[in-house]
Amino acid sequence: MNETVLSTLEGPIAWITLNRPERLNAMNRPLVDGLIAALSAAEANDDIRAIILHGAGRAFCSGDDLKDLDAQTASEAETQDWVEAIQAVTRHIMRSRKIVIAAVHGWCVGGALEWAINCDFRLFAENTRWFFPEVGYGLFVTGGVTALLTKQVGPQVTKELLILGERHDAQKALETGIAWKVVPDDTLLDAARQFALAIASRPAGAVADVKRAINDGFHSSLEDAMAQETAATVRGFLSPEAQAKAKGF
Repeated sequence: MNETVLSTLEGPIAWITLNRPERLNAMNRPLVDGLIAALSAAEANDDIRAIILHGAGRAFCSGDDLKDLDAQTASEAETQDWVEAIQAVTRHIMRSRKIVIAAVHGWCVGGALEWAINCDFRLFAENTRWFFPEVGYGLFVTGGVTALLTKQVGPQVTKELLILGERHDAQKALETGIAWKVVPDDTLLDAARQFALAIASRPAGAVADVKRAINDGFHSSLEDAMAQETAATVRGFLSPEAQAKAKGF
């Protein structure tokens, strides 16, 4: 049984919880595979109208588990498979007919931040801290964010966020549009719940059609962006220099 991702049903809501709190929910293969399975199950359940993605413990997700990175032992095929699994999460979120809400608190870093950006709505707790560390390691981003962020915040801000990799607070996320709303820490999950219920009160077909039409129009270059990201990310993961920098961090 995969316990790195928990799925709980509450009426029309599927709560999907990243559950490695001892590692700040850092991404490893069981977590990624568990998330894909949970998203697939929610998608197949006609009673579910909205999905809330959040993290157990003190963080949403701290990005890749650096203990698992090893360019010396991973083959190119294995690395390609790992990056494709990360990208599969993006496809599940963005192609879902359900509205996916990210309820973010604590650290939200790297690939996890990219997953949050893939969600339809992003609620950040006031204690959220976020950044893109990948380029600083010599790695690369995923989740289609080279296309998504550029369209959301413009090319200049996107380059700033990705190249400098500086750490930011929840207010910065709100200012850039990465966060939809910022709420007090102790109200995050209830705010997500109430919003999910509001979504669920709307006609399911119309909501799904609106999501699909907006995503198809706004994110028309998503697949091209993700293909470029995958190739660059595989190169980064296989680079001993990049691995050394990541592990040093």
